[in-house]
Amino acid sequence: MHIQQLRYESEAASLKINDWKIDSTQHWGIFAAHSHSASLVAKILSGDLIPDNGEIHELPSPIACVSLERQQILLEEEIAKDETDFQDSLDYGTSVEQLILDAGCSANELERILDKTDLLGLRERQFRQLSTGETRRVMLARALVQKPLLLILDEPYTGLDTQHRLALTELLNQCATQIQLIIITSREDELPECITNVALFDHQSLTQTMSVEQWHTHPAREQIQALSKQKSDALLHLMAENPTVDSNLENLVSMKDVKVEYLDGIIFKDFNWQIKQGEHWQVRGPNGCGKSTLLGLIMGDHPQCYCNDISVLGMKRGSGETIWDIKKQIGIVSSALHLQYRVSCQALDVLLSGFFDSIGLYEKPSKKQLETAHHWLEVLEMREFASISFRSLDYGQQRLLLIGRALIKQPALLILDEPYQGLDFINRKLVYFALNRIAKANLSQLLYVTHYEEDALDAITHFVDFVPDREGHKAVTTHIE
Repeated sequence: MHIQQLRYESEAASLKINDWKIDSTQHWGIFAAHSHSASLVAKILSGDLIPDNGEIHELPSPIACVSLERQQILLEEEIAKDETDFQDSLDYGTSVEQLILDAGCSANELERILDKTDLLGLRERQFRQLSTGETRRVMLARALVQKPLLLILDEPYTGLDTQHRLALTELLNQCATQIQLIIITSREDELPECITNVALFDHQSLTQTMSVEQWHTHPAREQIQALSKQKSDALLHLMAENPTVDSNLENLVSMKDVKVEYLDGIIFKDFNWQIKQGEHWQVRGPNGCGKSTLLGLIMGDHPQCYCNDISVLGMKRGSGETIWDIKKQIGIVSSALHLQYRVSCQALDVLLSGFFDSIGLYEKPSKKQLETAHHWLEVLEMREFASISFRSLDYGQQRLLLIGRALIKQPALLILDEPYQGLDFINRKLVYFALNRIAKANLSQLLYVTHYEEDALDAITHFVDFVPDREGHKAVTTHIE
């Protein structure tokens, strides 16, 4: 494959590749320190976008692509088919098995694909019941059944627990013997052994290509980490400018003998937990164990929150409290919120909506709120996107805005469920450094979920660990002095 003089530009992103030769025997990693141009490569090569200029010679066919944006599209399609209003039970969408068959998998191949992507135990589970990591494995299975000659994977490890990241690496190394791979990542060490070459992108263009051996000693890796630390200073200053929500509650969250169960089994049960004033918590465990379910119970987004003994910010679930009474003191970042935020408001309005806990902006902000939102856009380096539609931004830009939306009001409780999904290297490190400093300064209390050990915050000393037991998983709390 040979890409020459390629140009693409939209109101939210641009891409320039002057000359890039990709031999059919090579497998490429693409690393973008502070840019979403790499994701544009995936969209152009897979046919989702048409470049303004340039030529791509000897493009393999068929091509399959796995990305967070395609995952989001499938989730939206599943929501559009929701028939809950017309039946006696909740409709969580198409089954895993059927989604893979719908992608072109034959009945004879189904067992092999389910086994290869560790989905045998989830084959009857409906798509919207899956965790983010489980959903990623479904997307990979749907791509593999297309029997591509070129497989493009945009942040393929995102959302996967440690065990499944190792399994994916093994699977990709196996696939590389028959399929050419292009893997886009924002984590400098997240490339399987089969990768032979690395392409480095800046804000808008391909800047350098090298062997994978040269990449391991490239000076850019240390330089961009230092830049992220500097940027976190400005973000922390913005947080400190706004007064925190005054809360004299002993317990921000209280759960007694909580149980969550689906038709195909118990998620967890007999769970007792309190988040006390001044504590920061991390929730840990494998894909599908119940981490996001636990957060949904707190936010009121899970239907079983009202049949359990749960109090949030002093208000007992089901006692007549309104969702707004609780959410005004909580900031949240999650895949579920990202999915819900489907309105076409401007980027500036997304930040402003954090003051009102709304999806979109429906109230007139104050002069002070407008000023603060503009400062946030500047710190996030998104000032030029202020009037651009949220929906026209790519997944990573959207996620960064939603993080700003959660932080802007400096909430009493900050819930972060895999917050780094889709972020480039610099913005991932920016958010990481800022969250650690926010926790240390007690500007908000954190409830934090991540699958990566490197993303653990040293300011967090309280943990909920989901550990296997006979009925599924058991939630255990620990405190490290």
